[in-house]
Amino acid sequence: MARLFGVIGNRPDLTARVLAFEGDALRARSNGGPLGWGLGFYQGGEVLMRRRPIDEREQLEVGTLAADVRADLLIGHVRHATVGALRTENTHPFRYRKWLFAQTGTVPEFERVRERLVSSVPEFLRGGIRGETDAEMVFHVFLSFLHDADSLNDGADEPGLVRESLRSCLAVVDGVTAEVGAKAALLNVLVSNGNQIVAVHKSAGPMALRVFNSKADAEAIIGDDAQLRRKIPELSRMHFTLVASDFEDGAPNGRWRAVPDRAIVTLSRDEDPRIEAL
Repeated sequence: MARLFGVIGNRPDLTARVLAFEGDALRARSNGGPLGWGLGFYQGGEVLMRRRPIDEREQLEVGTLAADVRADLLIGHVRHATVGALRTENTHPFRYRKWLFAQTGTVPEFERVRERLVSSVPEFLRGGIRGETDAEMVFHVFLSFLHDADSLNDGADEPGLVRESLRSCLAVVDGVTAEVGAKAALLNVLVSNGNQIVAVHKSAGPMALRVFNSKADAEAIIGDDAQLRRKIPELSRMHFTLVASDFEDGAPNGRWRAVPDRAIVTLSRDEDPRIEAL
């Protein structure tokens, strides 16, 4: 089963521990057929990628996949292929310059609407489309709106521009599916430029948030690591937000917070998530 997840915080050395701590909720099972997976993260001002289009394991532990990652922002995806072959070019997340994008859910009647979506993307961006998936196409429609706002190259430091570009992108996608008599696309999306993560929940697959922002959270994450435990005063200022979707057994309980349907969420390193209507 597909899985979408992202984490952002203010302690790069603890990101992998955060993912491992919630490993039960993030675990993905194949349920028949191979899975693929990918990670995108920001390190030293660079965008780094790990993508494995075919993984024969019946179960993937997200915390293990990112065990050696030291980054304060990461987007990950476990793929159960619906559109496009099992190859690297079709494996999320997708990248354009500083931008990372991953999606679950499928654009209805994609083969019928593909060319209509292509026509909405500026020619210089079309050359960056390497694979066959609907997700990569949705990403490039989003990038086209950033370009229209003159915010494609500078990373769009204003989260409002990212949110509006996502709204416009999804409106175009729903418009072209309506033209062929198909239903609106039910998608979960994560996008980042390294400054924040913006998530969209517009899908039957649940999305939820988990915030770590206390000394108790820090102590739970570090466990018996004596070296980290000596930094407890600093760790008390730790702040992480983990977002994930498409859970196998519904949104997890406990300290997870369900994201309302048709919502857009902005996640930053030091503040609690901002949730608003899509």
